[in-house]
Amino acid sequence: MAISPRTNRDRLLLTITKEDFGLEFRVVARGGIRRGIRLEKAFWISLKQMAESRKCTIGMLIEEIAESATNTGNLTSAIRVACINGLADENIVLRKLASIRTINAILLACPSPAFALASSKKILTFNASFQQLVKRQLPIGASNDARLNLKLALDLNVADIFAQLDAGEIPIASGFVIGVGERRHRGQLNIVRAPVPEPELLMAFVNG
Repeated sequence: MAISPRTNRDRLLLTITKEDFGLEFRVVARGGIRRGIRLEKAFWISLKQMAESRKCTIGMLIEEIAESATNTGNLTSAIRVACINGLADENIVLRKLASIRTINAILLACPSPAFALASSKKILTFNASFQQLVKRQLPIGASNDARLNLKLALDLNVADIFAQLDAGEIPIASGFVIGVGERRHRGQLNIVRAPVPEPELLMAFVNG
């Protein structure tokens, strides 16, 4: 049975190109010592990013790696391991930051009504100011049963909002309507993408 190729959306890993396997030779100098090092392009990129985040030079990083790799005798392998470890540590930090817990904290810290919206247009979480807005403008929304029937409509299509945000437009302004039964309230939102990889969320801040 033939196996259909994965689409970009289905892929588990980024596509590896022929250029990714090519070795680049560079001479790195530090402390009067010149080292000729041959590494794949991805590791040179990783070293550059690590140096920028630590506000140092690539030479300083390699000198530190060389000092810790005296027992192995293989500097290039030590550099590769250091790059992988550095990316793993950074990933742990980013995963802690990129969470629903962080989204809740941002919304709670915001004094204006705000909420997080899924791509299905379902409100996943909101702050106290938004809850008060609903109670004030839609008094029927004070009951638990009525809150379950709260409807939200945006002037812009959610898919279009994500596309505009991906194109670099920040924030996106949109009108909105919330309603329960026959009651409606119209207002304006500023919308940004929530800093989480999954699920795709929007953070909406009421400004009028």
